[in-house]
Amino acid sequence: MVVPRNGMAHADRRIRVKQPLEIMTPDRRPPVRNVLREALLVAAAGSVLAFGANLVSPRGLALSRNYFPAGISRPAPAATGVANTNLPAPSPAQLLAARLKEQGLQSVDGRQAAQLFHDLRFQQGTIAFIDARDEPHYREGHIPGACEFDPYYPEKYFATVLPVCQAAEQIVVYCNGGDCDDSESAAILLRDVGIANRKLFVYTGGIPEWTTNRLPVEIGGRNSGNLRSANK
Repeated sequence: MVVPRNGMAHADRRIRVKQPLEIMTPDRRPPVRNVLREALLVAAAGSVLAFGANLVSPRGLALSRNYFPAGISRPAPAATGVANTNLPAPSPAQLLAARLKEQGLQSVDGRQAAQLFHDLRFQQGTIAFIDARDEPHYREGHIPGACEFDPYYPEKYFATVLPVCQAAEQIVVYCNGGDCDDSESAAILLRDVGIANRKLFVYTGGIPEWTTNRLPVEIGGRNSGNLRSANK
């Protein structure tokens, strides 16, 4: 029996389904070269923005400058919090000199004070010594020829002291030295009433240093002529 060809033709036919299109899933990433290309574009854009900001900023870096030149050694940072025990402590006279400088006043040491005392100008009245201690201490002993001027009672002494200071070219004011500030106060008072600041000097060692250096001391009033040496 012959079966017609088209009778069961559909039974032998196989349905062929076309392969589906490849679907991109999250696990499927673009090629590496695409990623590199995007990274280079981002870096180039960032560089352009950075250079532009550097040029516009007033604190930008000079690109042509060498900030780390060869041959220059940079000092190591100093240690902090460590006291230098090798430095001697300043003496009271040095502390006083520093304080006087802050007040705009000049100072002299013991050697300079002795030179001014032996200068012929002292005898001529163009160098003057002013004792800024109180009256009892002044009368116990002062630099010969020094004027008494207690800064706590200035009105008592102005009539005598001011003419002497006005005639002098250099005025040396002293007290007990060290941390005693009576000489500083007296110098400022004299400056405030019109004595030129350039003429005023404070003897930082004061009468203690004067007597230690065995220089003459006058007892009693000014120009009493009653002198004694410091070792008596």
